Amino acid sequence: MDFTPSVYEHCAALIGRSPWAVSRDAGLLFDAQARAYRRYRHAPVVVGVDIYNLEAEAYGAVVDQPRGNGIPAITRHPCADLDDVLRLTPFDPATDGRIAMMIEVGRRLRDAFDDADVRIPVSGPFSIATNLMGFEALLCAVATEPPHARTALSRLAAGQERFCRAVHAAGLDIAFFESAAAPPLLSPGQFDEVELPALREAMARAAAVVGHPVPCVIGGDTTPILDSILTTGTRYVICPAETDQRAFLAILRERPDVMVRVNMRPQIVAGGTWEQIRAEVDRIRSLVGDRQAVCLGTGALPYETPPDHVLKIKAYVERKSRR
Repeated sequence: MDFTPSVYEHCAALIGRSPWAVSRDAGLLFDAQARAYRRYRHAPVVVGVDIYNLEAEAYGAVVDQPRGNGIPAITRHPCADLDDVLRLTPFDPATDGRIAMMIEVGRRLRDAFDDADVRIPVSGPFSIATNLMGFEALLCAVATEPPHARTALSRLAAGQERFCRAVHAAGLDIAFFESAAAPPLLSPGQFDEVELPALREAMARAAAVVGHPVPCVIGGDTTPILDSILTTGTRYVICPAETDQRAFLAILRERPDVMVRVNMRPQIVAGGTWEQIRAEVDRIRSLVGDRQAVCLGTGALPYETPPDHVLKIKAYVERKSRR
């Protein structure tokens, strides 16, 4: 079983800078991601810090600077309702927001590390809409205007194709993220009715551009929607720490072709004792049994995660796997 830590804002800590500073500067972002890869040799290398902000920022949202080492976030949403979303002009990945910077850093990382699997984060339609409207307004719209919400999400999904083409043209691959759509924020019924058609469209467009199914990373309590996620054609899902992991893996027994990353609880990775960390790894190893298409994940490594924790987990997993 491979170990695949998720390194976003944590890379900034490795060079002693804030997530905000690293997220806004191509040189710092390259240095931080390169430092993380040299230390952890993780796969994939997902370029970025505040990965869910990219598209909304390209559409005109403002990412606010947090205090200290907080993660940058959008707190002022540019769209009041679904009609505002539908009036948006699709962004240009070459000129809008930080997308061109991310792709350029991805190119530099690919050129610097021949063995690295470098990917650019691409968000799903619900996650983009959440940053454009805010959770409360979007969830109200889903509850009261499901067909209208479905149309708006489909429009956002179609707009992602140009982004995917820019990534592919740069010789890079895609990591697809859609955690805002997970229960309990959406009910399983709402997910199927409103989100799933747009999610399928977005992932089909991305897969057509890069020539293979793309991973579908959705955090939260995803066991109730796992069957729906699998209808997108993805061959890579995550089993989040927040869900019933035993039930999630039971659903996947009939799908040995799907790679699943089973996430450790991030608070244990960042702040646990070595005994607690080792017990968490052993818990997951016991859960997955003899499944072949499986790897161990961390969820997003918190900024303050001690690098030694990551390295000790990596060494422990490798030692156990050899046995």
